[in-house]
Amino acid sequence: MGRKLLWASLVLAPITILLRYVVHADDNVLFVSAAAALVPLAWLIGEATEHAGEHTGPGIGGFLNASFGNAPELIIALFAVNASLPDVVRGSLAGSVVSNILLVLGVALIFGGNGGDGQPLDRFSMMLQLGLVLVAVLLFLVPSVPGWHGDVERHSLAVLSIPVSIVLLFLYAGTTVFGLRRHKRLHQESGDTPGEGWSLAVALTVLAAATVVTALISETLVHSLASFAESAGLSEFFIATVIVAIVGNAAEHGGAIVIASRGKLPLATEIAVSSSAQVALLVTPAVALLSWIVKPALPLSFRPIELAAMGGSALLVAMLLSDGRGRSWEGFLLVAVYVGVAAGFYVAGDR
Repeated sequence: MGRKLLWASLVLAPITILLRYVVHADDNVLFVSAAAALVPLAWLIGEATEHAGEHTGPGIGGFLNASFGNAPELIIALFAVNASLPDVVRGSLAGSVVSNILLVLGVALIFGGNGGDGQPLDRFSMMLQLGLVLVAVLLFLVPSVPGWHGDVERHSLAVLSIPVSIVLLFLYAGTTVFGLRRHKRLHQESGDTPGEGWSLAVALTVLAAATVVTALISETLVHSLASFAESAGLSEFFIATVIVAIVGNAAEHGGAIVIASRGKLPLATEIAVSSSAQVALLVTPAVALLSWIVKPALPLSFRPIELAAMGGSALLVAMLLSDGRGRSWEGFLLVAVYVGVAAGFYVAGDR
């Protein structure tokens, strides 16, 4: 019954598009409709990822989910850059890294980390990607520290962000090629055979189609956020770091929960951590470089609270998962820490 309801609720996506472009509905109506439409889309992306993972193994499956799931976030960020909302862009990117590491991973552990001994995870992959997030945070200091004094949007900081972005992209490319080859070898050595689910071609096609629709719905939700925020009395910074970040990662959130609840915790954790590393090392530098085309150029000048949240989250998770096992109590702890971080973002307010 639940699956039938989710399949039926996919109709919310075209309804939302009609409400915006044909009916020209009120922004608050659009916000509620778009948020509701993202739930079944997230489930569908999680479903397709699970079927793809049966053919590729959890490592590559997590990478695929992160890649398709982060595509809407890249699109949303570029829309916000073009709308001259740099603080929203940086806040949503930082919030995305934090929400994936703490909230998505935490919920996945709650649903999949059964038993006192927990479930085995790919420790090497987890530590590698968390380490990459920490390296990215250190590199972000280069344009960020000068931005703590004077005009944070000055041209020199945007120029300084270029070499930082290039280094991050090369680092991500190199580690991704290494990681995918490793995951492919491990999957072949495991001898696992695909079940009777979707073929790999069907799973990838569904992933691509659901991602495109998710991007449209996510952009609609961001479009209506300003009106919603004004009604709710929330700061632009809190909206960016919490609401936009969670919405932009709806695919990862839903996918990780669905997959973890089915006992496939290694795939669910790969989705969360892969997505976080990808936002830090691929999406963020890509937005910075593409911003020179869509204008205005975006400096990667993050606030201290954003850098502390990203780096602290990665360190905390690395310590918890250092034994290569995931437990439910660790998930509850991560979610609690995320609530505390979100409260910090709320108190911090705008620059």
